[in-house]
Amino acid sequence: MAQEYVWLITGANRGIGLEMVKQLLQSPSNTVVAACRSPAKATELQQLAEKAGGKLHVVALDVSDKESVNKAAKEVAGILGGRGIDYLVNNAGVALGGADTAFSMDGDILQKTFVTNVVGPAYVSQAFVDRVEKSEKKTIVNISSTVGSIASDFGAAPASYGISKTALNMLTYKQAKEKPEITVISMCPGWLQTDMGGQNASHPVSVGVAGVLKTISSLKPGDSGKFFNFQGENVPW
Repeated sequence: MAQEYVWLITGANRGIGLEMVKQLLQSPSNTVVAACRSPAKATELQQLAEKAGGKLHVVALDVSDKESVNKAAKEVAGILGGRGIDYLVNNAGVALGGADTAFSMDGDILQKTFVTNVVGPAYVSQAFVDRVEKSEKKTIVNISSTVGSIASDFGAAPASYGISKTALNMLTYKQAKEKPEITVISMCPGWLQTDMGGQNASHPVSVGVAGVLKTISSLKPGDSGKFFNFQGENVPW
């Protein structure tokens, strides 16, 4: 009998998150919990759930709201019973500042970006870590960007988004150090053709997500605390 895995993906109503759900459902070994702020408005997710034969569960979760995260954790507990979460993917994120720079960025935009891109993954990881620890794969993936890599030297812009992703990478490092029994990584999915990435991006979302899932599925405990791209290559911090 094939091993079955449970995935929880935030920001699953569009873009990278939605494509992850679609690709994961192609294998009967995967059960997916798709989290987003407004499930009632997530028409495509709901349509997928109707056809998934109990393999897809859509839950309300706003990563920027700790109460919402904790409420979602209780709902997921009811769905999964005694099962753990093999792969927790902190995918929800925003890029609100465009090509802003350190001396021009709006403080409110920086704060909102930071709450969703850094505080959100911290909240979600805290709320679900016990269930991750109960699983076989014990993996947390923080969706980051090479824009947050200081060594990659992307220049002055985008500032607010880049700062938030650099901080997210440090969250990955700290999580990995605190919980060595869990494999925690940062993952750059590439510049993909989504609402956030735009249609001039380098790759179709299907290509980037396929690479992300292949890399995640191949992770070993020794990979914890590392930063990968969708081609499975190490990204410099």
